[in-house]
Amino acid sequence: MPGCHQANGVTKDCCSGKEYRRTQMQKEMIIEKLKAHGGRITKQRLMLLDIILENECSSCKEIFYKASKIDHKIGTATVYRMINALEEIGAISRKNMYRVAYSSECAMEDACTVVLDDDTTYHLSAKMWNKVVQEGLQACGYAKDQKLVSVTIKPCDCDVNQERREV
Repeated sequence: MPGCHQANGVTKDCCSGKEYRRTQMQKEMIIEKLKAHGGRITKQRLMLLDIILENECSSCKEIFYKASKIDHKIGTATVYRMINALEEIGAISRKNMYRVAYSSECAMEDACTVVLDDDTTYHLSAKMWNKVVQEGLQACGYAKDQKLVSVTIKPCDCDVNQERREV
């Protein structure tokens, strides 16, 4: 797309500024909610909010890593407190995303549990899980010579098999 660029795997429409306006609106709404719940709006909190809105971080650790590159004085407790505050106001949910990152060399046993609709259950080692996903991606034409690095999974909010889902 002309006039657009890709950042963190997301193509941003720089011509119309839609991505920026959407993120800016989210940021303003979240700030207002934080204020309404008695939260202080500090420079570090604003920085953390920018990191969360502009990146697809899957853990507090990843947010802290990105934040510490910007402000080396930030502590992990600040990140956890901000995440908890954002959860309390409903801006984010840590239950809505999981990032799985097992290399093909990882020796972890029972890294993944797969349950089929007939209640057949498979406990896969990290190596086997990686192999299943890698070969599935190749069989479907998504990967050729690339190696799997990580998978980010967001649970479905639909009611199908709701009783099976464990969070």
